[in-house]
Amino acid sequence: MTRKSARPVAKHLGAIPNRLQLAGGWIDQPFVSRHNLKPPGSMVVVQIEPDFRPMDRSGIASGTRAVATKHWKGKVPNRPYDELTRELYEIENKGKTEPSGSQDMIGLVYPGVNRLDYDFNHDGGVFPAHIESCNNSKVARWLERVLHLIAVEPRPERYSPLGKKNLQPKWVAQLGQSGKDCYDAIVAMDAKALGASLNLTMKCWETLLPHVVRHPLLRVDLMPLLAAYQKQYPGAMYSGCGGGYLIVVSEKPVPGAFQVNVRTASK
Repeated sequence: MTRKSARPVAKHLGAIPNRLQLAGGWIDQPFVSRHNLKPPGSMVVVQIEPDFRPMDRSGIASGTRAVATKHWKGKVPNRPYDELTRELYEIENKGKTEPSGSQDMIGLVYPGVNRLDYDFNHDGGVFPAHIESCNNSKVARWLERVLHLIAVEPRPERYSPLGKKNLQPKWVAQLGQSGKDCYDAIVAMDAKALGASLNLTMKCWETLLPHVVRHPLLRVDLMPLLAAYQKQYPGAMYSGCGGGYLIVVSEKPVPGAFQVNVRTASK
């Protein structure tokens, strides 16, 4: 459901939604999910209103949104979500040696809070074996209240998060579990459990793909900043590799942060 407050800004920024990645990110990449000893592994994406312009290269799928805006002429077509996801995936990743994960496309197409279950034995891990969606307005309004975004810095040019890979199966399994925990926490409206799932994701990222959070080209020392917020609030994680936004879970205001509007399906 499109919130009235988003409509005036959408005229300038476009009607296609944004998306926010929460716990479990990277499990949508087959080179990660193939090591999962306990498939499926899950991650959570939340569709949000296009009522602000995200920083480029910040983990909000602005690149995918730009492709969708051009291809679909500014509006998501009224066709099956799965069909739209695959169409957008093929268009964006044509000729790429390191394709974007399908969660980017799913987040722009599927409204609400979505748990994406990836199994390498299903579609080679490229698309989820199952998607569980929550479009409950009470849950959506709660999530809006407890998520706080702080702009940190876009990932720099020429930066790659894939320079080091320590794809230990036990940690891949933990990554996939963090997504399940995240979805359950959101549906239960449990801020403490939601924060814990984000914290677990960050431990997995740091272990599996160290350059996601530590890299010579990064100007901000991401881990001490993250630790400071995790100590003060129930949980925190970065919106994408190399920083972007710091997503903080808190039932109280967070200085310097802004909040998002969750977009749910129209009834």
